[in-house]
Amino acid sequence: MISGKTIAITRSTDDAREFIELALQSNAIPLPIPTIELMPKSDRIVDNFLEDVQTFKPDYSVFMSSKAVKLLFDVAKNSGKYQKLQLTIANTIVMAVGPKTKQALEDEGIKVSYVPSKFSSVGVGEQFTKLNPEGKRVIIPRSGASTEFLAKLLQKIGLIVKENHLYDVKSYSDQTKWKDFKELFSQDKIDGIVFTSASSVRGFFHIMSDFENSFLLKKFKKIQIVAIGPFTAEELKKFNIEPKIANVHTVPGAFEAMKNIFSLA
Repeated sequence: MISGKTIAITRSTDDAREFIELALQSNAIPLPIPTIELMPKSDRIVDNFLEDVQTFKPDYSVFMSSKAVKLLFDVAKNSGKYQKLQLTIANTIVMAVGPKTKQALEDEGIKVSYVPSKFSSVGVGEQFTKLNPEGKRVIIPRSGASTEFLAKLLQKIGLIVKENHLYDVKSYSDQTKWKDFKELFSQDKIDGIVFTSASSVRGFFHIMSDFENSFLLKKFKKIQIVAIGPFTAEELKKFNIEPKIANVHTVPGAFEAMKNIFSLA
């Protein structure tokens, strides 16, 4: 049973609210550990996006995270271009990678036409194959650290793709928030960790680099590890960690996977 288990998640407290609620409902002990920070490319990210849309003239816009939505609209609000951004996106057919991203867009008054059944790059590709996409143009505002997988997948099925890089990702700088986690980790008091993105994996191991690699691997053998999706799992494997992968690539899906692990233990 997961009751009484301490489960960490690679998100800040604000971003982990859903996970915290699920954990508390199951009498588990949630421990948010922020691993990354988003750094806007510049204060012109809204201008750059609007310019890209004007010149590229996309049929579709695809949003791959609620973070990208919030960042773009927050900058637009601060620069007096909120309504212009709203109208620009509304003039495209909008796809959100999952329900959280869909909700973030709807909170900004944007109608979302499609959410793939698989909340991942592969799911986005599968959704487009149902839409006769050949020759259509799609713009994807996202992280500068994103892989080329999605763009190449969409190009392969006939779309013309423009990626618009809004932000970079760096390891979380406030190490004081990690003190409790590192102590519990060293004392074998962390029962599980949910990793929520490939970049969070890299951030985690950067922050934990004051430990010897052999020590980390020894400790990880005693901890249940869940990756929210296949790309996160592939990144963990680079660090010699073999995680379980959530069947549904969402925070509730990852928590359910963790619950299942402990119910079988």
